Amino acid sequence: MRIGLIGDIVGRPGRAAVRRFLPGLRQSEGLDFVVANYENASHGFGLTEKNAKELFGAGIDLMTGGNHTWDKKEIRPLLEAMPLLRPANYPDGVPGRGVKVARVGKTPLAVISLMGYYGMPMVDNPFLVAKRIVADLKAEGVAHIVIDFHAEATSEKRGLLMMLKPDVSAIFGTHTHVGTDDLTIDGGCMYVTDVGLTGCRDNVIGMDAKVPVERFLTGLPGRFEVPAKCKTILQMAVVELNSLGRAVEACKVRVFDDGTVLRQEAWREE
Repeated sequence: MRIGLIGDIVGRPGRAAVRRFLPGLRQSEGLDFVVANYENASHGFGLTEKNAKELFGAGIDLMTGGNHTWDKKEIRPLLEAMPLLRPANYPDGVPGRGVKVARVGKTPLAVISLMGYYGMPMVDNPFLVAKRIVADLKAEGVAHIVIDFHAEATSEKRGLLMMLKPDVSAIFGTHTHVGTDDLTIDGGCMYVTDVGLTGCRDNVIGMDAKVPVERFLTGLPGRFEVPAKCKTILQMAVVELNSLGRAVEACKVRVFDDGTVLRQEAWREE
C-alpha cells in the first residue's frame, strides 16, 4: 500500500497546485490513497464545501483538520457528510470525528487527526487520546494507522513518535507550513516533523508578506491574506506499507510551479 501525505493546503494557489500535479503524482508514485490537511484551504482559513469538492475531485481521498477547522461555519455539516476529520482530541460532543477507517482494497487503513497543546486551542491531552485510539484500533485488528499531528512544538511531534512508533505506520506533522529535513523510517514507522505547505513559497508561510512584516516591526495586528499571484510548491510525503502495516519505503516529493520535481529518500533508523 502506497500512501501520499500532503500537509497544509493554503488558499487558491495551494488548491491549484493540487489540481495541476496530484493526478500525475498518483500515477507516477503508484499511490493507493492520499491524505491532505484542509485547514487553510479556503482563503487561508478553514474549508468551504465548494473547495472540499474541488480537492476531492483532484484526487484526495480524505482530509484532516487543525486549529482552523472551525473558521468556516459550513464545515459542521460537511464533517458528517464528507471524508473530513477534525482533531480527535476535541472534547466529547464536538461535531465530527477524529478518526476514520477507510478501505484500500481489502485492507483497513485508519487515519487519525490530532492537534498539539502548545499555542493551540483548548483540547484534550493528545498523547492520552492517541494512545487510547491506537489501542482500540489494534484490538479491532487494524494494523495500518496514519496520524496527522497538527502541532506547533517539534518536541510534541517527536514525543508522539517515541511513544507510538511500534504501533503506527506513519506520523506526519503539519501546521508550521515549513517543511523539515528529517524524513525517517524509524522501527517501521515513517516520520516527518512537518511535511510543509502546498501553496505560495515566495512569501511568509503562504501568506502575503506585508502584514507579517508589519507585525514584526510594530506588534500591531493585521489580517493575513493569500497572494493572488505567487510562486507555488506542492509538498508530499510518500510511504509504502507492507501487509503488517510497517513502513518499508518513504520519500519526500516537492513539485515546483515550473514542473521541477525533487525527491528525497527517507533515512532509515534501524
